[in-house]
Amino acid sequence: MAEEAAVRAQAEAVRRLKQDKADPDEIAKEVAKLLEMKAQLGGDEGKHKFVLKTPKGTRDYSPKQMAIRERVFNAIITCFKRHGAEVIDTPVFELKETLTGKYGEDSKLIYDLKDQGGELLSLRYDLTVPFARYLAMNKITNIKRYHIAKVYRRDNPAMTRGRYREFYQCDFDIAGQFDPMIPDAECLKIVHEILSDLQLGDFLIKVNDRRILDGMFAVCGVPDSKFRTICSSVDKLDKMPWEEVRSEMVGEKGLSPEAADHIGEYVQLHGGLDLIERLLQDPKLSQNKLAKEGLGDMKLLFEYLTLFGITGKISFDLSLARGLDYYTGVIFEAVLLQQENDHVEESVSVGSVAGGGRYDGLVGMFDPKGRKVPCVGVSIGIERIFSILEQKVEASEEKIRTTETQVLVASAQKKLLEERLKLISELWDAGIKAEVLYKKNPKLLNQLQYCEDTGIPLVAIVGEQELKDGVVKLRVVATREEVNVRRESLVEEIRMRTSRP
Repeated sequence: MAEEAAVRAQAEAVRRLKQDKADPDEIAKEVAKLLEMKAQLGGDEGKHKFVLKTPKGTRDYSPKQMAIRERVFNAIITCFKRHGAEVIDTPVFELKETLTGKYGEDSKLIYDLKDQGGELLSLRYDLTVPFARYLAMNKITNIKRYHIAKVYRRDNPAMTRGRYREFYQCDFDIAGQFDPMIPDAECLKIVHEILSDLQLGDFLIKVNDRRILDGMFAVCGVPDSKFRTICSSVDKLDKMPWEEVRSEMVGEKGLSPEAADHIGEYVQLHGGLDLIERLLQDPKLSQNKLAKEGLGDMKLLFEYLTLFGITGKISFDLSLARGLDYYTGVIFEAVLLQQENDHVEESVSVGSVAGGGRYDGLVGMFDPKGRKVPCVGVSIGIERIFSILEQKVEASEEKIRTTETQVLVASAQKKLLEERLKLISELWDAGIKAEVLYKKNPKLLNQLQYCEDTGIPLVAIVGEQELKDGVVKLRVVATREEVNVRRESLVEEIRMRTSRP
């Protein structure tokens, strides 16, 4: 058959290309062609090997991993609710134009969905832009909300460090016209509470202001048109040494070496109120309206943070830039610190676990009349936190329970399935978390072993004698202690013995 001959010829061509170590792209193209020809031929030939894997930059979560994840979510949601936040949800995809032009250089990481003859859509890149769209669309000018959902970025992810193409964000935002820096200070307090509560280790929250950055760029001689692109270079200072950032500014982005050196003098400064006071006296910065405004607000912010008692973990850091285009005022980022060893004074950062800032112009971009709604918010880096906690659990060999079952309904003799089912139904109806083994006549030993394996603390044993006496034998798995409990008191007894102290 002509088709089979063509397939053989194509297979031979692929073999030759591989032998000659041809360009990988060309080989891939010819292999794809070969697979297509085989598929058209039908039969077994067309069944190319199907690899079972999750797509690049994604992962599955086992019950154990989900148990750790739930623990983290609960801590975060409890904190958001403590601060009076409501919750919203938005679609996982947005109109492409909603997301375009909001993320600066990161726009290339947006996943566009295939054009299927309708609206042009993209997967959401974060939760902030959809939030701004939601406010503008519903004409909301005042809300304190949290939103926990998955976002998507076409990144080349380092999954070991908790970076993915599909990942959760946990956002808390305050929208509305308020007196300066009060909501901003609350956002920082929230970050402090969550990181302290999760016991991830020592952390530092770096704070800066977009206006201070822009003022600094202006006095250093950066042209207006280069502000944003130089800003994204400065943003890399936590990952690259100053020399490399400087050469990117000068070499790739065409900044004059003098301007770059001026920037270098400022971006290596970090401190607290004393540094703010010093910069307010700085002959160049104090002449710049934007920088002066930013420094005034920063001073106010530090006064509020002092009242909250958290300035020990806060650093005013002029190198903090946060690459997103929509920030207009205060910006912040929380990093975990790792003591290298006892001899080193300086702590080393092991990556960002939260970030946020003020974005007063974003909602206005969506409003037909350009009405602005000032906003400030924080995003908790749940994936990074989750990676760290997972490693901690592995290291400590802590046994994680993946279910919340309080009691297993068991029997020691045969022919008691009906009694077990009657009892478990009573327990379920009373709101007790209970399980039963799906066998007519399970061995008592197997039932007890199941409790050991899954961490179920109690066993309710029904036997003929117990049924006659109107009691249930309640066994504590850990101590093997057994007590007879009247059937009508069983629910109360189980609640009492499994309620958390």
